[in-house]
Amino acid sequence: MKWIVVAFALFIIFIVTLLVVGTQGELGLVSKNYYAEELKHSEKMTQQENAQALAVQPQLKFKDHSIVIAYSDLSSMENAKLVVLRPSDSRLDHAFNISAVAGDNQSFELKVWEPGLYRVSLTWTMTGKDYFIEKLMVL
Repeated sequence: MKWIVVAFALFIIFIVTLLVVGTQGELGLVSKNYYAEELKHSEKMTQQENAQALAVQPQLKFKDHSIVIAYSDLSSMENAKLVVLRPSDSRLDHAFNISAVAGDNQSFELKVWEPGLYRVSLTWTMTGKDYFIEKLMVL
């Protein structure tokens, strides 16, 4: 009987410890307006389909603590935006506005970076259509 009471007490202590540790953690979302952004999902799907229909798609890659966009029509992009999200730490998120430049490459330095998984997305407008590509990248 004594061991049953001890086992039950240890079980209760274990459960309470799990609850306390579980509620102490930070519940950070990827962005502050996460739910509002999810409502735009169908629009994003159309933009992805537009990007997949391109003959040549922009390429995103890490190089020397920077994100590099390689695309032959880089100069014709309008309202282009590059977003780099670190799902596990929002302090490492970056957003860049892309200006039209001559050439096929444009580089954006990540001032604060840590090795790990990043979600890199590129949105732009070209010839009246909106485009979106997203890539999971490991630095």
